Amino acid sequence: MKTYLRILSYAKPYGKFVPVYVIYAFLAIVFGLLNFTLLKPLFDVIFEQVDPAGLVQYQEKPEFSFSIGYFTHLFNHSFLEISETYGKMGTLYFVCGIIVLSVFLSNLFTYLSGVVLANVKAVVIKRMRMDIFSQVSTLHIGYFSNERKGDLMSKMTNDVQEVENTIVQSLRVVFREPATIILYFSVLFFMSVKLTLFTILIIPISGAIIGGITRKLKKKAVQSQQSLGRIVNILDETLGGMRVIKAFNAERFMTGKFDKETDYYADVNVSMARKNELASPISQFMGVFVVAGILVYGGSMVLSGESDLSASDFITYIIIFTQVLNPAKEISRAVSSIQRGIASAERIFEVVDTTSQIKSPAVAKPLKSFEKSIVFEHVSFAYQDQKVLTNINFELKAGKTIALVGPSGGGKSTLADLVPRFYDPTEGRILLDGTDIRDFEVHNLRELMGIVTQESILFNDTVFNNIAFGIEDATEEQVIEAAKIANAHNFIIQMEDGYQSSIGERGSKLSGGQRQRISIARAVLKNPPILILDEATSALDSESELLVQEALTKLMDNRTTLVIAHRLSTIQHADEILVIERGEIVQRGTHTELNQIEGLYQKLSSIQSV
Repeated sequence: MKTYLRILSYAKPYGKFVPVYVIYAFLAIVFGLLNFTLLKPLFDVIFEQVDPAGLVQYQEKPEFSFSIGYFTHLFNHSFLEISETYGKMGTLYFVCGIIVLSVFLSNLFTYLSGVVLANVKAVVIKRMRMDIFSQVSTLHIGYFSNERKGDLMSKMTNDVQEVENTIVQSLRVVFREPATIILYFSVLFFMSVKLTLFTILIIPISGAIIGGITRKLKKKAVQSQQSLGRIVNILDETLGGMRVIKAFNAERFMTGKFDKETDYYADVNVSMARKNELASPISQFMGVFVVAGILVYGGSMVLSGESDLSASDFITYIIIFTQVLNPAKEISRAVSSIQRGIASAERIFEVVDTTSQIKSPAVAKPLKSFEKSIVFEHVSFAYQDQKVLTNINFELKAGKTIALVGPSGGGKSTLADLVPRFYDPTEGRILLDGTDIRDFEVHNLRELMGIVTQESILFNDTVFNNIAFGIEDATEEQVIEAAKIANAHNFIIQMEDGYQSSIGERGSKLSGGQRQRISIARAVLKNPPILILDEATSALDSESELLVQEALTKLMDNRTTLVIAHRLSTIQHADEILVIERGEIVQRGTHTELNQIEGLYQKLSSIQSV
């Protein structure tokens, strides 16, 4: 119930929807009920049981009041006038006309209430989608290392869709059908208390049976959505790694993996369908069982004269009671489907409730510029129990360049990721102009930094939008200038639509070198005081590397730069080189100084000079 109410909270403020819906739903129920209560006078006319003497009290037209008594009196007054003026056929036409009008109004208000619920549904789903998307976009980088991307995508798409198809769709059932049952039973009690009490004693039996079924449904629904997440993950890995799959003839392996998961998904859903489909037949059977009981019990009382109900009253009672079965059946069906929606909603709220490990302080210190230095003080970092960096100490002064070199897996990229707070140190602190970077607003901190990653991260958009990414007011001249500095302008203008050319999924229409140069142009355009270059030239051919390195050297002039490089030739002019091995700084100095000392740097330098 808590999860269900939380879903409905996305429809706030309720005042915009609830009053209108309640009015429309109430009127739909009233006119729907009127359709069947009018059957009694219709039967009385047909069976010639109209007693004019009993209608004398209705000869005078009643004074208006908003009450059931007024409308009953008015109907009987009109009924009496029609009966006296036009006879039985006229009365029959009158009753049938009122029934047709009542049916029309009942359906009209049902339609209007459905439109209101459609608006509620649209608001709830939109807000839920935005909530989970906003939350995912603000989570720390480490969260995505521990979660399957396919499962996250499934939560953001399939689970939200399940909530839309089950819970939001069930709002009509949850609010309208109970009100329908209450009003209908009120009429039934008014007609015969004894007979209605008999029916109420039998109905809970079917409710208990259906309740047992729905409890099992939730468990299966969770398994179904988890399996669907794994299916999406396999699809994502297959489509993203198609080159590797084909290169290693692994099509059969991936097909087998996909087949196994889809088999499991099918089995879970068939099991769930068995239980879900069982609720409706049980509800219908129990309903018919109750009706049969009423026919035997009530019919015997009418035939023996023990009941106050006439034959027409009893027939009307049976017809009204059968209409109670339909909303009861809808409720049982909705309760079954809601279990699937609850399971999906809980998976969604797992993400929404996840707390990001990287947060801005409640009261952040102002940060408008960078002037002095970035200092690492006794910084260590571990992924869960795996230590990656140990006691890192160095100072990067403004306008200077520090290069990080060393074997792969030594912790260089992790060290660089600590500066923009993609992660926070597990020990020690990083100071920017003497202040711990955790005391600044995260957004303001990252505004000072331009980053080019080892992997070119591009989006399925135009060249222009990829270079101007995150800069809303970038002009065409600025984008072109940035592209020229990154040695990208020439190949861009040769593309079919120039800067407005689409680069495809993850830049699939470009070569590796072209993708990297667009990434560099993006950093150039941001024009930040601090640069973080993680293997920025690794995907370039020799010619492009030379041109881009020259451009980067100009860009780095008088800027603070932290650069990671495997090719030592690209960082020979760094003010200081830190040699990282197994998470520790094992050597430090300039290119010349380190080459004169026997150690890891000299070894790497000699290997690359061969």
